[in-house]
Amino acid sequence: MGMTMTQKILAAHCGRQEVKAGEFVEIDLDMVLGNDITTPVAIREFDKMGAKRVFDKEKIAIVLDHFTPNKDIKSAEQSKECRIFSKDQDIKHFYDVGQMGIEHALLPEKGIVVAGDAVIGADSHTCTYGALGAFSTGIGSTDMAAGMARGKVWIKIPSAIQVRLTGKPIGYVSGKDVILHLIGTIGVDGALYKSLEFTGEGVSALTMDDRFTISNMVIEAGAKNGIFPVDSKTIDYMTGRAEKEWTIYEADKDAEYDEIIEINLSDLKLTVAFPHLPENIRTIDDVGDISIDQVVIGSCTNGRIDDMRVAAEILKGRKVHKSVRTIIIPATQEIYLQCIREGLTEIFVEAGAIVSTPTCGPCLGGYMGILAAGERVVSTTNRNFVGRMGHTESEIYLASPAVAAASAITGKISNPQKTNGTVPFVF
Repeated sequence: MGMTMTQKILAAHCGRQEVKAGEFVEIDLDMVLGNDITTPVAIREFDKMGAKRVFDKEKIAIVLDHFTPNKDIKSAEQSKECRIFSKDQDIKHFYDVGQMGIEHALLPEKGIVVAGDAVIGADSHTCTYGALGAFSTGIGSTDMAAGMARGKVWIKIPSAIQVRLTGKPIGYVSGKDVILHLIGTIGVDGALYKSLEFTGEGVSALTMDDRFTISNMVIEAGAKNGIFPVDSKTIDYMTGRAEKEWTIYEADKDAEYDEIIEINLSDLKLTVAFPHLPENIRTIDDVGDISIDQVVIGSCTNGRIDDMRVAAEILKGRKVHKSVRTIIIPATQEIYLQCIREGLTEIFVEAGAIVSTPTCGPCLGGYMGILAAGERVVSTTNRNFVGRMGHTESEIYLASPAVAAASAITGKISNPQKTNGTVPFVF
């Protein structure tokens, strides 16, 4: 029996011709990632191991993004610990205030991760890089410490679910709607410790930003990783960015899958995940009348330039509802700058929104938009668990930037309906 795309990458990284689902192997790592929350724990474990130097100063990335600029003394101390370690170890890819971005947008943008890589990160959404045709997965801080010291990690080879995509998205339907539909179909544990491998003619209809969004949220279905084939769009994205050569892997024609799921992108509608699980989905037509208090557009899921552009298209010439706090967070400094150059930032501010420096902030209930009891938010982030963005009695509705921007205007969850390509929003 042949191997899946993920299995081929893992086989290459453990020096074997073949691996099978369920086997445990030790793989060589191309990148080890940590942030300002998880890295301090890893540093302490690194010291406990008796390690003196990282295995390769060019294969470690430390990004201060969750609580930076620092929100309090504790976050300042954590960031200081990362700064000292990175300086002592001469870490090449260390990103602090002014250079940093949200880690899972920053690494692909800078070409630090490329197709064929094996990447671990002490953050569950490290699976984002599957959009590039890389194996990437989240791990704990102890595994990060071992990875920094040895450049290796133990992995159980995952079995796979093939997701065959056909058709192309219509209107404002985007990658966020694709992944919410999939999670709603299989559930939050429907791909537990499996690889979600996206294939089919529909892949070509998805932008790279769509693919990053989809790969980012496969963990919300329990997946070990998600991965897309490397096509011309992938190569175009990496060309001029990549700081190293990439390797293209393809699944064997006789690769074994636990299940095959068919999704016709042309049939999908704008989708919203209701509290308190990403699987609790409804299409925009079935949402009902739900008033909101806040909108957040950003995060490692939907803070990229495509997301900023669609939000600006809908907000242009309009005002956000007087009862809705609207927070827009470009995912990296480069995206922030691009928003300024394209006039998007001006649109946001004139509409009555605020624009933040890149940060994870509100997504994990850190800062920059915490919810009080009874408040509701439409957010382009990736999780809507109880208390995720603030008070345990608040509610999070996950949606695309288009739905979020439309909702900011009306004060309730709303459908952005494009008409004749000229009227971007119809009530």
